Amino acid sequence: MLSSLVAKRLVTGMCQAVRRPGVTAVVSSRGYKGDAPDDNKADLIEIPLPPWMEKTDEPVDIKRRRLLYESRKRGMLENCILLSLFAKRYLNTMTASQLQQYDRLINEPSNDWDIYYWATEAQPTPEVYQGEVMEMLKEFTKNKNHEQRLDAPSLEYLEKEAQ
Repeated sequence: MLSSLVAKRLVTGMCQAVRRPGVTAVVSSRGYKGDAPDDNKADLIEIPLPPWMEKTDEPVDIKRRRLLYESRKRGMLENCILLSLFAKRYLNTMTASQLQQYDRLINEPSNDWDIYYWATEAQPTPEVYQGEVMEMLKEFTKNKNHEQRLDAPSLEYLEKEAQ
Protein backbone atom coordinates (compact mmCIF):
# COMPACT_ATOMS: atom_id res chain seq x y z
CA MET A 1 0.00 0.00 0.00
CA LEU A 2 2.85 2.34 0.84
CA SER A 3 4.47 1.76 -2.53
CA SER A 4 1.25 2.69 -4.38
CA LEU A 5 1.08 5.95 -2.41
CA VAL A 6 4.69 6.76 -3.31
CA ALA A 7 4.02 5.88 -6.94
CA LYS A 8 0.93 8.12 -6.99
CA ARG A 9 2.91 11.08 -5.58
CA LEU A 10 5.70 10.48 -8.07
CA VAL A 11 3.29 10.40 -11.03
CA THR A 12 1.41 13.46 -9.76
CA GLY A 13 4.66 15.37 -9.37
CA MET A 14 5.78 14.42 -12.86
CA CYS A 15 2.44 15.46 -14.37
CA GLN A 16 2.62 18.84 -12.63
CA ALA A 17 6.17 19.32 -13.87
CA VAL A 18 5.04 18.61 -17.43
CA ARG A 19 2.24 21.20 -17.14
CA ARG A 20 4.62 23.89 -15.85
CA PRO A 21 6.72 25.45 -18.59
CA GLY A 22 10.42 25.44 -17.92
CA VAL A 23 11.87 28.89 -17.33
CA THR A 24 15.44 29.19 -18.46
CA ALA A 25 15.73 32.97 -18.86
CA VAL A 26 16.60 35.32 -16.05
CA VAL A 27 13.43 36.24 -14.19
CA SER A 28 13.13 39.53 -12.36
CA SER A 29 12.71 39.06 -8.65
CA ARG A 30 10.52 42.17 -8.42
CA GLY A 31 6.85 41.41 -8.08
CA TYR A 32 3.85 43.45 -7.04
CA LYS A 33 4.48 44.94 -3.62
CA GLY A 34 1.46 47.21 -3.36
CA ASP A 35 2.14 50.31 -1.31
CA ALA A 36 5.17 48.89 0.43
CA PRO A 37 7.09 51.63 2.24
CA ASP A 38 10.42 50.60 0.69
CA ASP A 39 9.08 50.94 -2.87
CA ASN A 40 10.79 53.96 -4.45
CA LYS A 41 8.70 53.54 -7.63
CA ALA A 42 11.87 53.82 -9.72
CA ASP A 43 10.40 51.32 -12.18
CA LEU A 44 7.17 53.31 -12.62
CA ILE A 45 6.49 54.17 -16.25
CA GLU A 46 4.50 57.34 -16.71
CA ILE A 47 2.57 57.64 -19.94
CA PRO A 48 2.04 61.27 -20.93
CA LEU A 49 -1.59 62.15 -21.52
CA PRO A 50 -2.80 65.22 -23.39
CA PRO A 51 -3.94 67.94 -21.00
CA TRP A 52 -7.65 68.29 -20.32
CA MET A 53 -9.20 71.10 -22.32
CA GLU A 54 -12.57 72.52 -21.39
CA LYS A 55 -15.02 72.55 -24.29
CA THR A 56 -16.34 76.09 -23.90
CA ASP A 57 -18.39 76.19 -27.11
CA GLU A 58 -20.21 72.89 -26.45
CA PRO A 59 -24.02 73.19 -26.17
CA VAL A 60 -25.35 72.21 -22.72
CA ASP A 61 -27.49 69.30 -23.99
CA ILE A 62 -24.50 67.83 -25.84
CA LYS A 63 -22.30 68.31 -22.77
CA ARG A 64 -24.84 66.43 -20.62
CA ARG A 65 -24.92 63.54 -23.09
CA ARG A 66 -21.12 63.39 -23.29
CA LEU A 67 -20.77 63.49 -19.50
CA LEU A 68 -23.37 60.74 -19.15
CA TYR A 69 -21.38 58.56 -21.55
CA GLU A 70 -18.08 59.38 -19.84
CA SER A 71 -19.63 58.62 -16.45
CA ARG A 72 -20.60 55.16 -17.66
CA LYS A 73 -17.39 54.27 -19.51
CA ARG A 74 -14.66 54.45 -16.91
CA GLY A 75 -11.38 52.63 -16.45
CA MET A 76 -12.69 50.71 -13.47
CA LEU A 77 -16.03 49.15 -12.60
CA GLU A 78 -16.34 50.89 -9.22
CA ASN A 79 -16.29 54.33 -10.83
CA CYS A 80 -18.51 53.19 -13.69
CA ILE A 81 -21.22 52.24 -11.19
CA LEU A 82 -20.70 55.17 -8.86
CA LEU A 83 -20.46 57.90 -11.49
CA SER A 84 -23.21 56.57 -13.75
CA LEU A 85 -25.66 56.42 -10.82
CA PHE A 86 -24.54 59.90 -9.72
CA ALA A 87 -25.05 61.18 -13.27
CA LYS A 88 -28.50 59.60 -13.44
CA ARG A 89 -29.54 61.41 -10.28
CA TYR A 90 -27.92 64.83 -10.77
CA LEU A 91 -26.73 65.46 -14.33
CA ASN A 92 -30.02 66.79 -15.73
CA THR A 93 -30.41 69.30 -12.89
CA MET A 94 -26.82 70.63 -12.84
CA THR A 95 -26.16 74.25 -13.71
CA ALA A 96 -23.58 75.21 -16.34
CA SER A 97 -21.03 75.85 -13.57
CA GLN A 98 -21.71 72.46 -11.98
CA LEU A 99 -21.42 70.74 -15.37
CA GLN A 100 -18.01 72.38 -15.85
CA GLN A 101 -16.88 71.20 -12.39
CA TYR A 102 -18.11 67.67 -13.08
CA ASP A 103 -16.46 67.63 -16.52
CA ARG A 104 -13.15 68.65 -15.00
CA LEU A 105 -13.48 66.21 -12.11
CA ILE A 106 -14.06 63.11 -14.24
CA ASN A 107 -11.80 64.01 -17.17
CA GLU A 108 -8.75 65.87 -15.89
CA PRO A 109 -7.30 63.34 -13.40
CA SER A 110 -5.43 60.61 -15.26
CA ASN A 111 -6.07 57.97 -12.60
CA ASP A 112 -9.60 56.76 -11.90
CA TRP A 113 -8.49 55.48 -8.50
CA ASP A 114 -7.85 59.08 -7.44
CA ILE A 115 -11.47 60.01 -8.17
CA TYR A 116 -12.68 56.96 -6.26
CA TYR A 117 -10.49 57.72 -3.23
CA TRP A 118 -11.63 61.36 -3.17
CA ALA A 119 -15.32 60.42 -3.48
CA THR A 120 -15.06 57.85 -0.69
CA GLU A 121 -12.93 60.27 1.35
CA ALA A 122 -10.13 57.71 1.66
CA GLN A 123 -7.75 60.45 0.53
CA PRO A 124 -8.08 64.24 0.72
CA THR A 125 -9.40 65.92 -2.40
CA PRO A 126 -6.96 68.35 -4.04
CA GLU A 127 -8.07 71.97 -3.81
CA VAL A 128 -8.54 72.24 -7.59
CA TYR A 129 -11.34 69.62 -7.47
CA GLN A 130 -13.02 70.90 -4.31
CA GLY A 131 -16.39 72.41 -5.00
CA GLU A 132 -20.11 71.94 -5.02
CA VAL A 133 -20.07 68.91 -7.32
CA MET A 134 -17.36 67.14 -5.31
CA GLU A 135 -19.41 67.65 -2.14
CA MET A 136 -22.49 66.28 -3.93
CA LEU A 137 -20.47 63.23 -5.07
CA LYS A 138 -19.11 62.62 -1.56
CA GLU A 139 -22.63 62.75 -0.08
CA PHE A 140 -23.94 60.48 -2.84
CA THR A 141 -21.12 58.00 -2.20
CA LYS A 142 -22.11 57.70 1.48
CA ASN A 143 -25.34 56.02 0.30
CA LYS A 144 -27.34 57.06 3.35
CA ASN A 145 -30.51 55.48 1.92
CA HIS A 146 -28.73 52.11 1.61
CA GLU A 147 -29.61 51.73 -2.06
CA GLN A 148 -28.44 48.61 -3.83
CA ARG A 149 -25.71 49.75 -6.23
CA LEU A 150 -24.43 46.70 -8.02
CA ASP A 151 -24.48 47.84 -11.63
CA ALA A 152 -24.73 50.91 -13.81
CA PRO A 153 -28.33 51.97 -14.42
CA SER A 154 -30.17 50.96 -17.54
CA LEU A 155 -30.57 53.78 -20.05
CA GLU A 156 -34.33 53.25 -20.25
CA TYR A 157 -34.85 56.21 -17.92
CA LEU A 158 -33.65 58.50 -20.74
CA GLU A 159 -36.55 57.44 -22.95
CA LYS A 160 -39.05 58.24 -20.17
CA GLU A 161 -37.51 61.70 -19.67
CA ALA A 162 -37.67 62.44 -23.42
CA GLN A 163 -41.43 61.77 -23.54
